[in-house]
Amino acid sequence: MSSEEFEKLHEIYKSLYEEIKLMPERALKCHGEERKRLVRTFDERHGETDEVTQLQSQRALLLHGTDSLNNATQSIERSQRIAAETDQIGTDIIEELGEQREQLDRTRNRLVDTGDNLSRSRKILRAMSRRLVTNKLLLAVIILMELAILGAVVYLKFFRR
Repeated sequence: MSSEEFEKLHEIYKSLYEEIKLMPERALKCHGEERKRLVRTFDERHGETDEVTQLQSQRALLLHGTDSLNNATQSIERSQRIAAETDQIGTDIIEELGEQREQLDRTRNRLVDTGDNLSRSRKILRAMSRRLVTNKLLLAVIILMELAILGAVVYLKFFRR
């Protein structure tokens, strides 16, 4: 039922109520057949007011039901929005985690390459260190030989004569 129909029912109820309210006074003033007619009319009007009251109760129930449905619909819409936002956040997080994984893979590969380079550098440094020690020993041997030769030359030139 539309709001206009309920307004009409409300007006009917008010007019029936006013009419019923006046009937006991009129019934006291009347006698016989007219009194019976007033009692029948009262009963009819009373029945009509009960029907209108029931319709208004049904209207109230319908309005309450409609409000409940509207609230449930709004709650579902909010839940759907939250679910969509959560889904979007989850998707963003997954994408970000994928990017971070790629960065970590690249970093790990660089670390492996750096480790390989460090190993090669250590080998080169060890080889250089060995060559340095070898060169120092050779230099020491050459210096000792030169000193020995110089000592022999000095001995032969000055002391052997």
